Amino acid sequence: MIHEILPVGMLQCNCSVFGDETTREALVIDPGDNVAEILGILERHGLRLKLVAITHAHIDHIGGAAKLKQATGAPVYMHAHDLPLYAHLDAQAAWLGMPTPERTAIDQDARDGDTLRVGEHAFTVLHTPGHTQGSLCLWLPAAAKLVAGDTLFRDSIGRTDLPGGDARQILRSIHAKLLTLPEETLVYPGHGMETTIGREKQYNYFLQGR
Repeated sequence: MIHEILPVGMLQCNCSVFGDETTREALVIDPGDNVAEILGILERHGLRLKLVAITHAHIDHIGGAAKLKQATGAPVYMHAHDLPLYAHLDAQAAWLGMPTPERTAIDQDARDGDTLRVGEHAFTVLHTPGHTQGSLCLWLPAAAKLVAGDTLFRDSIGRTDLPGGDARQILRSIHAKLLTLPEETLVYPGHGMETTIGREKQYNYFLQGR
């Protein structure tokens, strides 16, 4: 399966582009910005965008969703609990001192346990509240890959001091939904370097003895 990661926007959010090599269907996760570059990746691989998935509604992860939808017609998929955050995109932009990006309707509500199919590949939605109330991760069992949004990082976890954050809740989510995955699972956080579930079990300070 095709998988390219593009750091986008001023906060360098890791946008993932997945593509099925047979059907040429594609999934884009967290198009926070740099939509022209995302479209360039799709064009280079001859991919047709089937779905845009948002791990949570912070501006650095969702800021380019409207432009990407306009360019491709692909529906946008996000957990309903993050709709209030998305409604205040202007406030998020003000915090960062940047223009407010255009908003779009959320076409599909993400639910825990849903399956997103891209060609023959199936992604499972894991609702992992704590960073925000609608935070989710996408688990691709066939490739042992997890797109973790801002829930789990290499040596860290998502911050919980922003609206919708809950420190106890994020730890419950990580222990119940993520640390139960195979230790060899490759984890692609919303920012920074990739890691594995096994590595975070062993070295992540926030997950020790909790």
